[in-house]
Amino acid sequence: GFVIEAVTRKVDVPIAVDTYKPEVARKAIRAGAMIVNDVHGLRDPEMAKVIANSRAGAIIMHMKGEPATMQENPHYDDVVAEVKAFLATQLESAIASGVDSEELVLDPGLGFGKTPAHNTALLRSLTELRSIGRPVLVGASRKSFLARVHPKGETRRLEASLAAVAGAIARGANIVRVHDVMETVRFVRMLESLLR
Repeated sequence: GFVIEAVTRKVDVPIAVDTYKPEVARKAIRAGAMIVNDVHGLRDPEMAKVIANSRAGAIIMHMKGEPATMQENPHYDDVVAEVKAFLATQLESAIASGVDSEELVLDPGLGFGKTPAHNTALLRSLTELRSIGRPVLVGASRKSFLARVHPKGETRRLEASLAAVAGAIARGANIVRVHDVMETVRFVRMLESLLR
């Protein structure tokens, strides 16, 4: 809590906390966090209550399995349909728990229990996820699957991340989570000026 309080006194941007634990989210919100990024996708009913009672925003993320085991041969019959169904269900559940739908953002969870092929399929199908009716956030920055997309695996992380950002924006992503903020902002501004 102390770190969040110190940061909120110094910066003007909303602070997000990355947790699936309701008590951590509650304390972080009390300390000044305005957004909860839940990698469990608000599966814990208590987390939805914390969000509803605090009026904080929340990111509902899809993850198959648990962090320690999620990359051990993840399987989907149809990754896009399954991720979409999960996000739509969790959105409805959160709203039923009293969370304001306007405070919710959806994240397909690239790299969380997904192969490179699954991640690519999701990136190519963002318009499908947008049809759920809430903004979509994409976090592809510096993820290892990007190097495997290139036929020779030669792409450096920054170039690959910027390519993923361009693809995500072109397919309707509303928000991108990135590591290289300055480079990405300049890249997106240039892209927008060229496409205007």
